[in-house]
Amino acid sequence: MLPRFIFCFAVVLAIVVVVLLALLSPVSHKSSSKNPSRPWLALSMYIQQPRISSSSIQPVAQSDAGAFIFHRALTEGPENTSRVVGKAQGFIIPIEHFANSAFNVIYLTFETPEFNGSLSVEAKHVEDEDREELTVVGGTGYFAFARGVAVFMQTKSQSSVADPAYHVKLQLRFPDRSETIPG
Repeated sequence: MLPRFIFCFAVVLAIVVVVLLALLSPVSHKSSSKNPSRPWLALSMYIQQPRISSSSIQPVAQSDAGAFIFHRALTEGPENTSRVVGKAQGFIIPIEHFANSAFNVIYLTFETPEFNGSLSVEAKHVEDEDREELTVVGGTGYFAFARGVAVFMQTKSQSSVADPAYHVKLQLRFPDRSETIPG
């Protein structure tokens, strides 16, 4: 009888300790889904052909090719003379069998005093449309662990059809940086 009493007393005592720790803990009890102060960042930029001399222009891959490999400039505005803030690079295989390929990623690299780092944009289900909504799956530097949406829209400019410019709108969400492990 005594062992059963000791066991029950220990279980009740453990439950009381857990409840008291949960109620009196100094750790915040706010749920991350209810926390409106979660950091968000909205950016708008343009992807266009980098300014290079005409002697070094290389041919652009056509849509009937097996893959798109590109290296473009990220600019603040739609004009070719706008300030360059980084670069966009990617390798996209627009064939259905490769739709979920790890190769289908667009890397946006930022090189400014405000934003120094890169974003990885997953390019699944890319179609030949004027507007594409893609998923931001991570980043480095300032954009470490970023998640969100990247909307690519073809601009209505005087640039050639073989080399269109794109307006990119980013809606980025970051993890609560106060919860990161120092070091």
